[in-house]
Amino acid sequence: MPINKQAKKVLSFPRNQSEEVQALQDTIYVIGGKWKLPIINSICNGNKRFRDIQRSIPGITTRMLSRELKEMELNKLITRTVYAETPVIVEYESTDYCKTFGPIILAMIDWGKQHKKKITGKG
Repeated sequence: MPINKQAKKVLSFPRNQSEEVQALQDTIYVIGGKWKLPIINSICNGNKRFRDIQRSIPGITTRMLSRELKEMELNKLITRTVYAETPVIVEYESTDYCKTFGPIILAMIDWGKQHKKKITGKG
């Protein structure tokens, strides 16, 4: 049974472990924590305005959402657009760069569902 290129890459030895650890730490820094993935998920599900994003994520405070959105904008995951209307309208959208993380988010959601079934004995 032939092993595909991705599996060969993952299973190859020796690998550069320090490079892999740095890459994992970089990834966790950018998308880690309690709120970033739920924010990305909310924005990708059509919530563009601050209050809509906040309402879609139980337990997130205004201050925390504001802080996370700023960090995510700095990391090029989202764009913030201000419309000069009265009152001022601000909208957030995921960037194409953020969307490259989509398959990983979907895999994490799937893994989370499978994990829940496994630990509850319903799977």
